[in-house]
Amino acid sequence: MSVPWGYLVSVAVLALPALPVPRLPERLGAVLFLACLAVGELPVLAIAFFLANTALALAQGDLASPVALAAAVLGAALIALNLRRSLRARAVLLAALGDLRVPVRLPWARIVLQPFAIRPATVERTANVTYGPHGKRNLMDLYRHRSHPEGAPVLVHFHGGHYDMGRKNTQSLPLLHRLADQGWLCVSANYRLRPEAGFADHVTDAKRLVAWIREHAREWGADPDRIVLAGSSAGAHMSAVAALTPNDPRYQPGFEDADTTVSAVVGLNGYWGPYFGGEPGSDPAALARPDAPPFLVVHGDHDTLVHRDDARRFTERLGAVSRSAVAYAELPGAHHGFDLFHSPRFTAVVNAVEVFAADATAVRNRSC
Repeated sequence: MSVPWGYLVSVAVLALPALPVPRLPERLGAVLFLACLAVGELPVLAIAFFLANTALALAQGDLASPVALAAAVLGAALIALNLRRSLRARAVLLAALGDLRVPVRLPWARIVLQPFAIRPATVERTANVTYGPHGKRNLMDLYRHRSHPEGAPVLVHFHGGHYDMGRKNTQSLPLLHRLADQGWLCVSANYRLRPEAGFADHVTDAKRLVAWIREHAREWGADPDRIVLAGSSAGAHMSAVAALTPNDPRYQPGFEDADTTVSAVVGLNGYWGPYFGGEPGSDPAALARPDAPPFLVVHGDHDTLVHRDDARRFTERLGAVSRSAVAYAELPGAHHGFDLFHSPRFTAVVNAVEVFAADATAVRNRSC
């Protein structure tokens, strides 16, 4: 009896995200991340594909093979486990946020039928607004509700990409769309990349954008005193360093007097170690300070690019020093890049970020 290798390979790919992973070399971790990305974050579609593929294998007699039958049973168990883990995200986030109440309901119709980040009709995007002198690397997109509310808080998102790739308008779009729909001004920004730029350039770009918002926010109906920095992967690292070095003239050439303090920071699948080569002042944990703004760090326990121990180290160090809240949520079964889709997991994260950011900006607003 022949072995149905096509069926076995397809089941292995669908089940792969549920398997535990050790700390891996960077290149191998990147390969596994790419292999698990869509399957891991879209478990409903993975189940649908598995059922259709298994039905076809059954009709063709492939499940008569003991190997294929065992693979079907094991694959079904692992795919169901991946869905179960994604549904546990809300409980983990609730525990991390303590007294803050995170919405319970998940929009299953959208999760199943429209998992990709399509901008809602209520939100308008103004593309390629310049915030600095470095051409396309200092461009940003602004998202806001079409009703143009006044006094809106601001969320800025910096993309990931190892500091040497990536661009605005590609990551965390479900988060940007949701907050803009709820009346926030949301910003997705480019910044200078390696090898042309270095650590100080990245942080300077982040601070230059904060300074731009403080100067121009009211023109866009926003409150310049309520700014949340957010980022994915390298963008989370950059946001953390910028927030933990407020008004530092080393990173504010030509705008030294600008106020670059922020209300809060959200780090999604972030990198939390020192910059390439261990450049001094680039390790966020070493920059922890008592007056740090509130932080929400969300990380996957299956992340193969940035191991969860790095996120734990940063939040433990910051939590031991900071007078503000430091919330850490470790998502069961989540790999790197969980912020791309309207998945059950990231929808729960968006719910939590919305509550955390609203609370952090409300506290800042009351103190002004």
